[in-house]
Amino acid sequence: MAEASSTAPAAPEAERASGADWLAVAAGSLGALMATLDISITNSALPQIQGEIGATGTEGTWISTGYLMSEIVMIPLAAWLTRVFGLRNFLLANATLFILFSMMCGWSHSLPMMIAGRIGQGFAGGAMIPTAQTIIRTRLPRSQMPVGMTMFGLIVLLGPLLGPVLGGWLAENISWSWCFFINLPVCIALITLLIVGLPSDRPNWSTFLKADWVGIVGLTIGLSSLTVVLEEGQRERWFESSLIVALTCVTLAGFLLIAISQFTAKKPIMRLSLMSNPRYASVIIIVFAVGAGLYGVSYLLPQFLGIVSGYNAQQSGAIMLISGVPAFLIMPILPRILGKLDFRVLVIVGLLMFAWSCMLDIDLTAQSVGHDFFWSQLIRGFAQILAMMPLNQASMAAVSREDSGDAAGLYNMARNLGGSVGLAIIGTVIDRRTTFHTAMIRESLTANSVIGQDRVASSAASWFAQTGDMAYAKMRAIGQIAAQIHMQATVITYSETFYLLGLALLACIPLALLLKNPSSPVSSSAGH
Repeated sequence: MAEASSTAPAAPEAERASGADWLAVAAGSLGALMATLDISITNSALPQIQGEIGATGTEGTWISTGYLMSEIVMIPLAAWLTRVFGLRNFLLANATLFILFSMMCGWSHSLPMMIAGRIGQGFAGGAMIPTAQTIIRTRLPRSQMPVGMTMFGLIVLLGPLLGPVLGGWLAENISWSWCFFINLPVCIALITLLIVGLPSDRPNWSTFLKADWVGIVGLTIGLSSLTVVLEEGQRERWFESSLIVALTCVTLAGFLLIAISQFTAKKPIMRLSLMSNPRYASVIIIVFAVGAGLYGVSYLLPQFLGIVSGYNAQQSGAIMLISGVPAFLIMPILPRILGKLDFRVLVIVGLLMFAWSCMLDIDLTAQSVGHDFFWSQLIRGFAQILAMMPLNQASMAAVSREDSGDAAGLYNMARNLGGSVGLAIIGTVIDRRTTFHTAMIRESLTANSVIGQDRVASSAASWFAQTGDMAYAKMRAIGQIAAQIHMQATVITYSETFYLLGLALLACIPLALLLKNPSSPVSSSAGH
């Protein structure tokens, strides 16, 4: 018995990652931060950028769309390109390209040059997000994976939150060009970490020559066209536009090629066969919905604060950052939580809290300001961590280590695609429901309405006292009433949109029951 007890403690010893492994994880996380930050860093600086390069408001949206379009194409291609060039070579090349395209954007003086630079940034940045997840999955032992996945998950959550704040501050206090030039020192640090942390590897050109080119072409034209359709659809009035109709046909053709490649290619570029695993498929569906929620709230809240509350970009950014506070509060204990609690419980609690935070914002008024969103933002911050962190690990736990690259690509593509679909739906809902509510309020406020007549009369009297022109005073009074009607319709619509987001998140809760916990690095009986 004494001999058995003396040898028992040796069994639970888990494998530990080396210093080089952690440097590789840090490099991957830094690359992912840069890529996620640049998705939204131009949002606050768009007015200055558009003025400098001579772009209209509609044309300026392509500065963001170009990045998203190329990023969403690159994400699922990253696993294949990693096998072709080798992980270290591929990431070093992308970090270098990210510097070059960032400099191109910062020096741009025309819209075509800016869009070309943003498309290039998107390709290079899109490669860094799934490869970060792959590095964590392949370089860290199972016992230390919660720490690595926590780093990755926090970056994916905080990058889009910090982007508008940092971009707005740089544009206001230095220059909009520094939204892009700031990538230079970050990329130099990234390149240094990659050289030190990752072993050198050789390209595998046979993988390039034997690639699934049908799937690659389908993926490129399908996803890029779909992104443009989702981003521009509402502005172009959807299928009333010949451009949207044409791009929809291209999208369908691309998806058809991807479907064909699943049966004809030895190793399809997009491993949709992974979706036959219900545990992995449930992760993809949930992260699609959570992606829609994350991007949806990051769009809705600043829009409301800007349109209704009159906040500028920096003020809106400060409210958005409230949801980032829980990340710093829970970071020290999060790996331990992930290692001990059931993922299904964490994700369900996260989804419930996320839906609750949306429901707290359904009673908005025209007088609502930033502090009215304090509690909903704080709850949302905890919800995002509890939902997203286990999903990061569950996506890797559901597949083998050999499939981790393809799985990471699909996972990150689903999150970004969910965001694009969510924003397209939200844009359509806001546009159409605002029109509907404006018409309903106008119908209820007729010329025979005593309240309406009193409001117009008092407002006209105020304007007449200032101008002495009764015709002008009545026109201004009616204009004020019209503006108030539109404002009230906008507030009602935003409240409805938060309600719909909450319902969509609640609908994902049954899928969380299919999630799989990572198997423990040590068998449960080892310590007995």
